[in-house]
Amino acid sequence: MISESVALNPLDPKDLIHTFGMIGVWVILFAETGLLVGFFFPGDSLLFLAGVAASPVADAIFGAGTRLSLAGLLIGGPICAIAGAQLGHWLGARYGRRMFDKPNSRLFKREYVEKAEYYFQKFGPAKAVVLARFIPIVRTFLNPVAGVLGMPARQFFIWNVVGAVLWVDGILLIGYLLADQIYNAIGDKIDRYILPVVAVIILISVLPIFFEFLRDRRARKRGEAAAVIAAASAAGAVEAVRDAIEGDDHRHGQGGQHRR
Repeated sequence: MISESVALNPLDPKDLIHTFGMIGVWVILFAETGLLVGFFFPGDSLLFLAGVAASPVADAIFGAGTRLSLAGLLIGGPICAIAGAQLGHWLGARYGRRMFDKPNSRLFKREYVEKAEYYFQKFGPAKAVVLARFIPIVRTFLNPVAGVLGMPARQFFIWNVVGAVLWVDGILLIGYLLADQIYNAIGDKIDRYILPVVAVIILISVLPIFFEFLRDRRARKRGEAAAVIAAASAAGAVEAVRDAIEGDDHRHGQGGQHRR
């Protein structure tokens, strides 16, 4: 046990699952979403491998006796992620920007907070809370940022639940459903392929954000075009009124000369 603990790599999701099992998954989900120091945990890859570890081929991949409960993951995972995010929101509301008033270090960078604030302002509170779940680092810092910026706790809780269920259960089920095909293709060498698989998952998960950017950009262009048209129309209307006034003055002038 001592040698296994010394050899454990806390950033390796396969080691985490093999050593700590389902409770380890729950704790890391809570820490990654609720504690600022938890942003470095491998949340996406951990969820994917946890889904694989709940499948019938779990023992063949991770070793005998390591299969996890799918029901426990699908229920306990979102609960821990929700609780962690609520803690982060409460800390932000309670302590404000003092939480972030610290110099850059290996673990903390001001850009992490700025990126979270950017998504919050860009998409609005509801969308930001949901979409941030699928973006590493942002999902850690956006929760206290939402508290700092005054997002009501009840509103945050609603969208926190939606985001947690979509993120946790979505990636868990992807791993569970693909486990058999993965084992048939690569056997127990899943750790060699986990990074490309997780990269694909993250790419798919950020597609909604990409589409939001496109839609916002198109809406902005349509707004700019409408503003130009409105300005041109207003200028044309002003010119028309001016011509009408000048024409009327000209006719009145001619009328006066005719009477004389």
